[in-house]
Amino acid sequence: MKQMQIFAFDMNCVGHINHGMWTHPRDTSLHYTDLDYWVDLARTAERGKLDGIFLADILGVYDVYKNSAAPVIQAAAQLPVNDPMVPIAAMAYVTRHLGFGVTVNTTFEPPYLLARLMSTLDHLTKGRIGWNIVTGYLDSAARAMGLEKLPEHDARYDAAEEYLEILYKLWEGSWDDDAFVGDKVRAIFADPAKVRAMKHEGQYYKIEGFHLSQPSPQRTPLLFQAGASARGQDFAARHAECVFVAAPTPQAVCRPVEALRAKAEAFGRGPDALRVLQLVTIVVGRTEKEARDKLQDYRTHANVEASLAHYAASTGVDLSKYGLDDPITQASTNANQSALAAITKDAPTPMTLRRIIDHMVLGSRMKPIVGSPAQVADRLAEWIADGGIDGFNLARTVAPESLLDFVDLVIPELQERGLFKADYAQGALRQKLFGKSGRLPPGHPAAAFRH
Repeated sequence: MKQMQIFAFDMNCVGHINHGMWTHPRDTSLHYTDLDYWVDLARTAERGKLDGIFLADILGVYDVYKNSAAPVIQAAAQLPVNDPMVPIAAMAYVTRHLGFGVTVNTTFEPPYLLARLMSTLDHLTKGRIGWNIVTGYLDSAARAMGLEKLPEHDARYDAAEEYLEILYKLWEGSWDDDAFVGDKVRAIFADPAKVRAMKHEGQYYKIEGFHLSQPSPQRTPLLFQAGASARGQDFAARHAECVFVAAPTPQAVCRPVEALRAKAEAFGRGPDALRVLQLVTIVVGRTEKEARDKLQDYRTHANVEASLAHYAASTGVDLSKYGLDDPITQASTNANQSALAAITKDAPTPMTLRRIIDHMVLGSRMKPIVGSPAQVADRLAEWIADGGIDGFNLARTVAPESLLDFVDLVIPELQERGLFKADYAQGALRQKLFGKSGRLPPGHPAAAFRH
């Protein structure tokens, strides 16, 4: 029986996906600046045997809606947002098995510095770090970083391909496996003949230098990606190991997942190269009535205005310009192509603002799964069976209540059915998820840069 993989989805901020939940009296996300907040989260996730905590990030602000950042400032919709890297070392220190995924933007982060940062975290976590590769979609981020606007969508992915080549050269090729000597008597730390400078001259980057970190447990961190456009899917099929999706139903995700796996196999990576994780929001109670009552309680705190501001920035469409029943017709922007397509060319019927708002049950555009532990487990099992996915990215609602509820109520139900692991496997994060080596397999493009 296939066992699902589950990550807790979070962000180093007050309001992440389900906007407005921070106003709930039991929510503690206002303490996101305290290290204890993150340490407690990690301990809870590992107690539930979750595969990891995935920390999203965004550069810039959501200022497309009403041509203003005021709605997101007022609602704390991913603003303020602190660096996602900083809490990871502390969370890793209080856990032994929990994995960590962290988002870093290739458009703005120098590859040479990111190589060292990721290797450092891979060392400190003993091989439990993963990197979510994003290219960005906000012009506000480009302006904040000194550019007039964001590069065009496909050009961002072209640059990211070159970016990854640089990182593969550093992570996989700069140090040989046996370069480390550690001989105190002869005072030889490493063999200079087995450590080399990486050279790269391409369209977007010109770099020469030694990787500043000695080889870490995984060398290349576990690679996450969430691109759903045609260009993004090609990129994911070539490089990613875990892919995040956010489909409305299992039936809607099945065909894209099959196509993604076929592309990965066409790149020579094999049928088991990818783990696909669906974004879900879950409200669970000991009974269905308790869960429904909890949902109604949460709904009184949902912030639809903040959710519209978030969605407007994702699509690049100022939704405030449309009446409730006006069809949304803007078919081209430089933002998130899959988010835009979902409300335009891929929508089965013309999408309107009213229909978008109808989906915003808890201040996000994802309808929650609601019910008793058995009902939630049934629904998750349906996603696995009918959607062809491998697991879930679990968005928070009221923190830390939603994760505690999931760990205490749903995880035991899944374990009893054999749908979730009873304990962790040994080894690095890549080993735990794929049951093989902690290093990238030979079919991955990074392997070409090994010496």
